[in-house]
Amino acid sequence: MNLVGKLYDYLVTKLTDEELWISVGEGSFNIVCIILGAMIIVRIAKKMIKKAFEMRMNAPAMLTQQRERRYRTILKLLQSIISYVVYFSAILAVLSVMNVKVAGLLAGAGIVGLAVGFGAQSLVKDVITGFFIIFEDQFGVGDYIKISAIEGTVLEIGLRTTKIKGVSGEINIIPNGTILEVVNYSINNTMSVVDVSVSYNSDINKAERLIENYLSNLADLHEEIVTPPTLLGVQNVIGAEVTLRISVETLPMQQFAISRMIRKDIKELFDKNNIEIPYPKMMVYERDQPRQETEEEK
Repeated sequence: MNLVGKLYDYLVTKLTDEELWISVGEGSFNIVCIILGAMIIVRIAKKMIKKAFEMRMNAPAMLTQQRERRYRTILKLLQSIISYVVYFSAILAVLSVMNVKVAGLLAGAGIVGLAVGFGAQSLVKDVITGFFIIFEDQFGVGDYIKISAIEGTVLEIGLRTTKIKGVSGEINIIPNGTILEVVNYSINNTMSVVDVSVSYNSDINKAERLIENYLSNLADLHEEIVTPPTLLGVQNVIGAEVTLRISVETLPMQQFAISRMIRKDIKELFDKNNIEIPYPKMMVYERDQPRQETEEEK
């Protein structure tokens, strides 16, 4: 009972200590101010960086697509770095307010970090690979790329991971250290091949003339087409089908829409000019009726 009484007296003394509550209130107020200040600094810094990059991208000398995609990539990276640095500094400041010896903590963390570093080789590999991806400009934010079996648009490139949005909307997060081979579809113009089939009995020369007349002014009507499309000629003859091949150079990632448009227009063109398109045909043979026996055969 004597020990319990002493403990009770100690707690009462502490809880009624005015200086203790003043220090707790000041510390809580400082912690709240540090957290709010860090959030405000991060938001303002991100907006300032974004504004500066938008001014650079809107300048006449910055209108090239390659520079724009590189600026978007570096913008995302700088915003991430600002967040890491400010929030880490805020955590150290909060620990200082709580009378935690930050210097000793950092020294201990350095020793622990060195020990953990030997077992975190994959993390180091991710960071180094991410640095070289950004430094060499292998791909940027907004590019359409393919990494192994993952294909989609790059949303963000960090030092550790890369985020890719798939065709159906899914978000793929890939560690940079696992990226061994990348196919980038957004850097250079794309060559698209469109195959058009006509019936074997159709007038091939007439079909070629119609296609050439159609393709002659196509580049002037659509800015996505870089050079006038070319009719390469007969690509294949199989059964009752003759395949004509068209080659067209488009801006990056525009080949799908242009190919669909060309196929649709040529189909309508053939319909107007009575060029038959091959389609499956079925012939029905009727068996001979049973032969009736004559009187002699009977």
